[in-house]
Amino acid sequence: PPLSVDLHIAALRAGLLALSKRAGEQVILRTEPRREEAGNEAATMPGPAMTLLTEEALNKIIRRDGKVGSKHEKHRGLLPFGNHSLFGDFPPDYMPSHLTQKIKMSKSMSAGTLPRLGSSKGFGSSTGSFGNGFSNNPHLPQDAPPRAGSTLRRPVAHTQFRTFYDRGDLPISVMQGSGSGKIVWKVDIQNLDYHHYLPIFFDGLREKEDPYRFLAVTATYDMLDHGGSKILPVVPQLIIPAKTALNTRDEEIMCTMLKVLQKLVLSGDMIGEALVPYYRQILPTFNIFKNKNLNIGHNIDYSQRKRLNLGQLIDETLDIFETYGGEDAFINIKYMIPVYESCVKH
Repeated sequence: PPLSVDLHIAALRAGLLALSKRAGEQVILRTEPRREEAGNEAATMPGPAMTLLTEEALNKIIRRDGKVGSKHEKHRGLLPFGNHSLFGDFPPDYMPSHLTQKIKMSKSMSAGTLPRLGSSKGFGSSTGSFGNGFSNNPHLPQDAPPRAGSTLRRPVAHTQFRTFYDRGDLPISVMQGSGSGKIVWKVDIQNLDYHHYLPIFFDGLREKEDPYRFLAVTATYDMLDHGGSKILPVVPQLIIPAKTALNTRDEEIMCTMLKVLQKLVLSGDMIGEALVPYYRQILPTFNIFKNKNLNIGHNIDYSQRKRLNLGQLIDETLDIFETYGGEDAFINIKYMIPVYESCVKH
């Protein structure tokens, strides 16, 4: 007679256990997933710093033209060059001639340096590292004004975090051999002076070169996780680094700063309300990139778990600002971003 279903399951279990003993591994058999796995899913996901490292490595594999990475952006004038040593640059007399010539930074696109359509530079000309030329569009009038360039990237200035780290003034180092991406704190985080270190780490969020970027992002999240009541008095000192990072108009830096701002608001009580007086400093960039969403039609976006969609992150950040910003948060957000709709009332 045919075996019953229970006997089939018992035979399958016995076979799997025999295979596991041969391989020297322990196999955990279960008919349904454990409930605690849903809560531990976020813990197994890579952190923000490891996500940036993985995304950069993936882009280098996909795009083999050499136009991905910090080296290419340095030659374009978008990232600062590093020093020759911990004590600064070498004297010009000891340097080759081709290394002493520095790349000049071009002006911002909004500085009015773009050629008009009727200028002698032509339609396809490109001046500077941003490409200031216009396309030959017959539908535009001859006296059309130049592009404002509000969404184009700005050069990233030298950060204070890099200076302090190169001098060895920061109590952090990379944990060698850690595949999950961790750092080693030389002192207890609870004993740190948040007024001194947290603004430095926030300033380092503008870095796009490792290990500076990895250390700054990971250290910022660690300090926000263990800060508690020490974070609220430091909020006024974090506005200038946050505004500087957002004004770079670099999507990667902006996404990192938006996720850090969300973490900042959720790190303690009254932090969301403390940010309301500073909306005029940090929300103008939100208004420019609010509709910066990925439009791929009917295709599937496989990178949603990386949280690198700028428009979606802006919407999430504004919702958190309104939820934890108190009764005056919505009217201040609406003043800076007129198209914003309340998430509390609707």
